[in-house]
Formats: sequence, C-alpha cells, structure tokens
Amino acid sequence: MRRLQNLDSGDTLTTCFFVSDLHGRLGHYQKLISTIADEHPKVVLLGGDILPSGIGLSSQADMTYRDFVDDYLVPEFTRLRDSMVDSYPRVFVILGNDDGRSEEAAILNAMAKGIWEYVQDKKTAVGDYAVYGYAYVPPTPFLLKDWERYDVSRYVDPGCVSPEDGWRTMPTSEHEWKYATIQQDLDRLAAGESLERAVFLFHTPPYNTHLDRAARDGKQIDHVPLDVHVGSIAVRRFIESRQPWITLHGHIHESARLTGFWKDRIGRTHMFSAAHDGPELALVRFSLENPESATRQLI
Repeated sequence: MRRLQNLDSGDTLTTCFFVSDLHGRLGHYQKLISTIADEHPKVVLLGGDILPSGIGLSSQADMTYRDFVDDYLVPEFTRLRDSMVDSYPRVFVILGNDDGRSEEAAILNAMAKGIWEYVQDKKTAVGDYAVYGYAYVPPTPFLLKDWERYDVSRYVDPGCVSPEDGWRTMPTSEHEWKYATIQQDLDRLAAGESLERAVFLFHTPPYNTHLDRAARDGKQIDHVPLDVHVGSIAVRRFIESRQPWITLHGHIHESARLTGFWKDRIGRTHMFSAAHDGPELALVRFSLENPESATRQLI
C-alpha cells in the first residue's frame, strides 16, 4: 500500500461529491462537471464502473470516444482544472467490476498529470481524515473478473460465475484468482489503523443492508431461491468490527428504488450509495464533519 500526498495542514474540507456507476454516460459526466464548476466542492469521489464497458456500450452516443479515458475524461477534467485553478477539488477514483483493468494504466497516467488520485488499495489523507479505496466485488453472474474476488471463502452464490472461470483484460497469478478474498484484502489494507476518521470508497455495498438489494424476487436456479441481497459479507463484517466513519458504495443500481433508501447505518458508520437505475445522475453530497446531513439529488 502506497500513501499519497496529504492536503496542506491549513486546508479545511467542507463539501464532498460522490458518484458511482456512470458507465461512460456522457450526459452524466457533463452534469457532474457542470455541478463541480458551479459549487466548488473540496473533494469528488468516483466509486467505480466509470467507463463505457458493458452497460455503457448500449448507448451509441457513448461510442463517440473509443479511448474514453484519454479522449474524453482526461480532456474534460483538465479543462475543469484549468478553469477552476486553485479551487479544483481533490478527485479520488476507483474502478468497478464493469471496468477493464486494462484501463488502469491510463488512469495512472492521468494521476501523474494531477487530474485525479487513483486510490485502489491505497490510503491518503484529507485534512484530519483518511480516505481508502477498494474496488473488488464478490463473484457476479458476469464474465469479466478483473475486479472480482471471493468474498470470505471460495463459495459462489447460485447463478454467479467464480473468479476462476471468467476472463480478464490483464494477467494475474493463479494464486490470486483462486485464493484471494475481500476479507483478506481489507484486513491487510486497514491493519493497525485507527478508522475513527476513515472514509472507505468501495464499489460493492455491504451484505444485507438497504444498499445491496437486487431485483431477484421469486427467482430460482435449480430450485434454489436466489438471495435478494448481493453485497459483500466481508465488507459488512469489516464495517461491524472496525466502524469506519463513512463508507461509500455503488454496484447495485436498483437497490435504492427497491428499498426506498440510498443510505444506511451500522453502528457509528454512515453508509451512502450513489448507484441508480434511472436516467438521471445520482449525486450524493456530504461533509466529513457532519455526514448526518448528507443529501442525494437526481440530476
């Protein structure tokens, strides 16, 4: 784990923007960039599934940019930075299970240019607060496995494809895709750390909450009913035992519509989701000092 550069000690964070699951939709990015320019948040967090792979490819408008990171995202955020100058926010990025890991190199190149900070499996500081990033999700029914891990064991839910049986855009070791778990990763990432002022930028939501409810009602595979909660058991156990201050999630687009909730709480931990299955951009605004006042706007 590499630690990134801190904010200057005199800086004070006020407003944070959180979005997730934009899937390369140009209209969503245009709304986000415009709102950043208007409101000047201090921090913007992009919670994965940001590229037009999979779902995003169904929109012909989003096929304008074959190299989405270098041809669209980097120029757009560069223009935003140049226009905002000193008020340009800290931008934190992780990828998600629908984003090919082959794009990680372009994300890192943009980081070197000061466009954003890629925080997958890293910790950085924002004033007195710590920000951690973690992209992996438990096994899904989809075949792209760049950002999938076994959760707490080598169990796979009915209807899902194991990390050993899918495909990847980048090579990885057999040991990693056979034996690595989300639980092990989180234990290592936060080992010995105080999480009293920690913010975790996850892609997966925690299991059995308002944030991981999938549209699987009444569905069965081989006469086995499917669990309607599809989040990570490891993430839930981590939140229960370590109690970070704020956790941010996406991944399950329909959950807020099905449950009526985009936020939840476990103990002292405030949990927010920016996933959305409607045509709007779901923008979560919150402050590190007062997460109880968080809001979600559909733009």
